[in-house]
Amino acid sequence: MTEITAHGEKKLVLAAGRAHPELAREIAKELGTELLPVDAYDFANGEIYVRAGESVRGTDAFVIQAHPAPLNNWLMEQLIMIDSLKRASAKRITVVSPFYPYSRQDKKGRGREPISARLVADMYKTAGADRIMSVDLHTSQIQGFFDGPVDHLMAIPLLADYIRTRVSADNITVVSPDTGRVRVAEQWAERLGGAPLAFVHKSRDLTVPNQAVSKTVVGQIEGRTCVLIDDMIDTGGTISGAVQVLKNAGAKDVIIAATHAVFSDPAARRLSESGAREVVVTNTLPIPADKQFPELTVLSIAPLIARAIREVFDDGSVTSLFDGNA
Repeated sequence: MTEITAHGEKKLVLAAGRAHPELAREIAKELGTELLPVDAYDFANGEIYVRAGESVRGTDAFVIQAHPAPLNNWLMEQLIMIDSLKRASAKRITVVSPFYPYSRQDKKGRGREPISARLVADMYKTAGADRIMSVDLHTSQIQGFFDGPVDHLMAIPLLADYIRTRVSADNITVVSPDTGRVRVAEQWAERLGGAPLAFVHKSRDLTVPNQAVSKTVVGQIEGRTCVLIDDMIDTGGTISGAVQVLKNAGAKDVIIAATHAVFSDPAARRLSESGAREVVVTNTLPIPADKQFPELTVLSIAPLIARAIREVFDDGSVTSLFDGNA
C-alpha cells in the first residue's frame, strides 16, 4: 500500500529521493505505509531523471530528501521530484527536508554576499511546493523565507530525554557553543529540569569557512557534566575546541548533543579524539560507516517526522507535538 486515505477522499503519498533511503523507509514504517515507487537515475552528463511509478493525481504528496554531500545533487533531485509531482496533478506537495540546505547562509554578514537559504525557499516554491517541513533550522528566521506554511520541528525533546537516561539531572550544565544559541540552550535547560546555563565565547573569521576559535567559558561548570549543544556538526573543529575549553575549566564530563551530523572530514577523527564522553546526534543525515566511532550515538528522527506528517495530513496541530513550544 503506497497511499493513506483519510475522510474517504484525501490520499497521502510518500515520495523519497535517493540521498537517505533508510530514513525514508523508517518514516513510511512509522506511518504504516510504503514509499511511492520512483524511477530515478543520472544521465552520463549528470542530469537527473525522476518519474513516479504510480498515479499521484489528487494526492497529498510529501517529498522526503536528506541533503548530505554532494548537497547540490540531492537538492536538484528533490526540486525535479517536486516538479514531476506537480505536473502529475498532485493536489498538495510538502517538502520534507530534515536538514535544510544552505541554512547557514541565512543573512548577509558582509557586502555582496548572497542569502542562499532564501534562494532555496524560492526554488522550492517555484518547483511547486506548497509547504516545507524541516528539523532544527539554523535560525528561526528561515521560516519567513518561504511563502507558505513552514513546520519547524524540534529534536530537543528526543535528544534531551536520551541525555536524562545517561546522567543525573542535578549535575548537568547546559552549554551553548556561542552566544547566538543561548535561547536554544534555555529550551534545553527547561527540558532538563532547570539545569544551569553556560556558553563558550568564540571568535570567527568571516572570510574563512568552517573555522572558529573557542576561547573561554562563561558560567559554572566546574565538577559538572556539561551538555554541549548545537544544531549541526560540520568539520567538528569548533565543537572539539569547546570540549577542551570546558575540560580545562574543570568540567567533569562533556556530552555533545547535536541534531545534524554533517560530519565533513575530519569531523569523525576530531570528535573521537576530543575527550567528549559521548556524541549524540540524530539521523537527519546519513552517517556512513567510515564516519562512525565508539563514542557516537545516533537517535532516529523518523517517529517525530512521521507524527508531523500525520498531523499535517489530518489538518491537525504540529505545534502540539512540542507542548506548544514550536
